[in-house]
Amino acid sequence: MSEFDLAGLLRRIRRAADLSQRELAQTGGVPASTVAAAEAGTRGLDARALARLAAVAGLRLALLDARGDEVAPMDGDAVRDEGGRHFPAHLDTRHGDDGWWHGPHRFDRRPVTYTFTRDRSWRDRLRQARGGVPDDHQLPRPGDSLAERAAARRAAAWRARAEERARRLEEEPGQPSVGDFRCECPPACEDLLLDERPPIPGRPGPHAPDCVCGCDLS
Repeated sequence: MSEFDLAGLLRRIRRAADLSQRELAQTGGVPASTVAAAEAGTRGLDARALARLAAVAGLRLALLDARGDEVAPMDGDAVRDEGGRHFPAHLDTRHGDDGWWHGPHRFDRRPVTYTFTRDRSWRDRLRQARGGVPDDHQLPRPGDSLAERAAARRAAAWRARAEERARRLEEEPGQPSVGDFRCECPPACEDLLLDERPPIPGRPGPHAPDCVCGCDLS
């Protein structure tokens, strides 16, 4: 990759705009001495100032990849942490309940809506499994809150259980119809079932201590 030729770019800007150094500096709101020194190669130039000078000639600054395609900035509307700050740009964001760790501090910290994976080796494995580095941090979507995601998981579990019961009743003649059975498991049973990683095949799902139903959650 060739060295960034600031002096040559300034000359190109002035050539396209048909302006002297003084005229370009005045139009772009940059001191004339700054433009002169940058074009002489004795000092640098703030990227924002260079962008203003380029705009005078109808040009703009851009980042290009190895193929010459323009690279867009990261989206400013991407998810943020609990303090309203952007997450570190090099890390990959995810939901707070997606892959929640099982270490001794799991229950000592308040769950958050969005978080990230700091461990580089684990991050590299995830990126390899997903086909490379994600293009950007995710954007906030309706239903992203932890409560909404938990409700969606419970609803999916209820649907799966209802479908499984219907299948079993079809295979076992003489059993009560689906409408005759009423599950009275509290939501805590669903949470215990969803937290069981990995589920144990053939074993009835766990139940909360106050559950009066005790039906097969598996």
